[in-house]
Amino acid sequence: MKPKFFRKVLDNGMIVIFEKRDIPVVAVSFAVRHGGINEDFSEKGISHFIEHMLYKGTPTRNALQISSEIEKNGGDLNGLTDEAITLYYCKMPSIHLDIALEVLSDMVKNPVFSEEEINKERKVIFEEMKMRKDNPRIHVLDKAQSFLYDAPFGLDLIGTEETMGSIDRKKIVEKFKEVYKPNNMILCVVGDADFNELVSFVEKNFSKEKGKVNSFEIKKINKTHIEKRKGIDQANLVFSYHVPLAGDKQSYAAKLLSVLMGGGLSSRLFNEIREKRNLAYSVKADSIITKDYAYSFVYVGTTKENVEKVKKLILEEFKKVSGELDEKELNEVKEQIIGNYQISMEDSQSQMMNLLSFEINGNAQNFYEFEKNIKEVKLEEVKEISKLPLEKNSFFALIPE
Repeated sequence: MKPKFFRKVLDNGMIVIFEKRDIPVVAVSFAVRHGGINEDFSEKGISHFIEHMLYKGTPTRNALQISSEIEKNGGDLNGLTDEAITLYYCKMPSIHLDIALEVLSDMVKNPVFSEEEINKERKVIFEEMKMRKDNPRIHVLDKAQSFLYDAPFGLDLIGTEETMGSIDRKKIVEKFKEVYKPNNMILCVVGDADFNELVSFVEKNFSKEKGKVNSFEIKKINKTHIEKRKGIDQANLVFSYHVPLAGDKQSYAAKLLSVLMGGGLSSRLFNEIREKRNLAYSVKADSIITKDYAYSFVYVGTTKENVEKVKKLILEEFKKVSGELDEKELNEVKEQIIGNYQISMEDSQSQMMNLLSFEINGNAQNFYEFEKNIKEVKLEEVKEISKLPLEKNSFFALIPE
């Protein structure tokens, strides 16, 4: 059945995207087109800082009232910051859609940015930094980007101790006023709602003020480094490489290759590293493909002694794929990806994220072409992409001292 999908660019520049569903649940989000790719050295982490602060209160709602209005009506409230987007969202019974829209729009329009709350939340973010660094797996995955891209983009999305220490209320308010305008926003709703009512809500509740976002050069690099740390028993490593950007048909071949290599228990690297040789417990691969940057990576948790052996096995497997991949295996992976795609659509919140991802990288309508684009990937295209990590790659490992 063809999804009931609607998209409109309003006069104030805000984009409203909507997928109609009949079950009495709705996922609602206001997305702002601003993240790590829009931050310079001195402001790294400001998008994430602002995200935290928007939950702290408006002139008419304090932090408890914001969360209570959603949760006491059966909803779930959350937010996230990514490289190209800052997102505020909830999932609610559809009879309370008006509450979701009112609370979320109040948050993105009217934060108070209390000086006291800013200083308190700064401490929370410092603790979040420590948590991420203390978790070896998260730490190496966070580091992967810095081994593929030069600063400022290569810096951690959460910021540094220096930037988090220097970003004050004045900087936060200036950035908010500069960015948080309707032309930089997307309202995305999936569930039991009416599209015309969503459009009407935005037209009545948002001005026609224009905002802007900065952009900085994203410069590719390749680096290798091994970091030693006391107090850990396992080595964690990430092997990564650049792939074609979203919008390039070859990006679908890159996605397919990533699933082939480490997308589950039946993947090539899981079988080669864990099942055949028992060198690791966790072996995973994934791709992060956007219109601004794109890379694939392999993550493995192994022993200190086996780090180089695992890296060699990864390279050998890419070489094998470039020469021996056949149509049968290719079609099996296509079926796996298409099946995962269809399953991802089941949950309204997951589907909301899918549509936003495609909107940020072009147009949400393109999401519905994903299955066709995967089916059209040719064998030779995957073989060609598999040569990329053999030519250039980045590698980072965190090992016991």
